[in-house]
Amino acid sequence: MADMHSTARPRGNAARICTILGFVFAVVAVFLAPVLFGIVGVVLGIVGAVMGDKPLGWYAAAASVVGAVIGIALAAAILNS
Repeated sequence: MADMHSTARPRGNAARICTILGFVFAVVAVFLAPVLFGIVGVVLGIVGAVMGDKPLGWYAAAASVVGAVIGIALAAAILNS
C-alpha cells in the first residue's frame, strides 16, 4: 500500500499537461505577446499545482512570470533601438 498522507492528491495526467503547457507558454511569452502568454502560463501552472503536480506547477507559474518580464524587456529594447 502506498504511503501517502490523507491530504496529498495523486498527480493526474491533466495536472501534468497543464504544467507542461505552462512551461511552453513561458517560452512563447519571451518571443510573442509576453503579457498574454505570461498570464496564460501562470494560470496553467497554478492549475497544475492545485491539481496535484505541486513543485513543477509552481515552477511553471514562476517561469511564466520570468518569461513575460524578459519578453517585455526584449520588446522594449527592440522598439527603442
